[in-house]
Amino acid sequence: MAGTSGGREGLDAHVVATRGTFGVDVTVRAAPGEVLAVLGPNGSGKTTVLHALAGLLPLEEGHVHVGGRTWAGPQHALDPASRRTGLLLADHLLFPHLTAAGNVGFGPRARGMPGTAVAERVTTELAALGIADLADRRPGGLSHGQAQRVALARALATDPHLLLLDEPLAALDPATRTDVRATLAHRLAAYDGVTVLVTHDPLDALTLADRLVFLESGRVVQEGTPSEVVDRPRSRYVAQVVGLNLYAGNATAVDTVLTALGPVVTPGFAHVGATWVAFAPSAVSLFPERPEGSPRNTWPLTVAAVELLGRLARVRLVDGAGHPVVAEVTAASVTALRLHPGTTVWAAVKASEVTAYPA
Repeated sequence: MAGTSGGREGLDAHVVATRGTFGVDVTVRAAPGEVLAVLGPNGSGKTTVLHALAGLLPLEEGHVHVGGRTWAGPQHALDPASRRTGLLLADHLLFPHLTAAGNVGFGPRARGMPGTAVAERVTTELAALGIADLADRRPGGLSHGQAQRVALARALATDPHLLLLDEPLAALDPATRTDVRATLAHRLAAYDGVTVLVTHDPLDALTLADRLVFLESGRVVQEGTPSEVVDRPRSRYVAQVVGLNLYAGNATAVDTVLTALGPVVTPGFAHVGATWVAFAPSAVSLFPERPEGSPRNTWPLTVAAVELLGRLARVRLVDGAGHPVVAEVTAASVTALRLHPGTTVWAAVKASEVTAYPA
């Protein structure tokens, strides 16, 4: 993921800004060559932070330091044109009257780069993204995936210290998205600036980023490497992104955590106090009646929704108080148990499948 630093300093920003009645107070840091993914539900402040880094939204407090320079501070703010940023949006916004080569060369040419050097840089960027053969095509003759590659080449052609990607793959169909994601990962591996990626897609974040920052209501609720976040989510939204069931609880005795679902048995867990418990949807087994035998965690639940995913099905369930549980079962189990909204079943999770950690 991370490229070589090339001697650059990274990103150190404390963004305190307001858009309308909504405010953010977010700190983000990244080393040179790192990809930092910013995730959160709609309205959490992701794009507000990105616009503040780009200079499109003024800071009320805080600072933005990039590449050893102060871009914004208490009494200082560079305008957007003076910041060494590259910006890529879901909508590529290519100039329709220019060829792919003309679009990529626009930035370097505007910065005063000699014509020969511009041509060399354009060739290099298009080749790096596997689209050198598209140099003479205009945007109207490009597919969505090809256009996004051209837009990325245009963003990188000016040697930005900070590359800002705002849902860059959101407008692509699934097959194209997979291909462009792989191309993007390859190109970012050779980029020595800092990349800030705003996305809703957990696969984009987990495959492209070196670090993840999760926002809710304009504040950071969790940050860390992908493996740290996957192993120990600390909010319901984060757990949803990484595909786990997560419950806050209180550990009052060895091996047991009291949660909204009821007591959850967690073998070998000796912590006392506030605790998170998590388990994967695939660890949840469903039965028409209360199971006997080895499962030590069982709950009576009602099916809220069933979503087929090929040979598997994701079953969303709730207890009597509305607390959710997600199970992943085979499509055959859906038929055998006659699962549909309103069906009452018993869910069971083996104690060995539960992870517990201090809150």
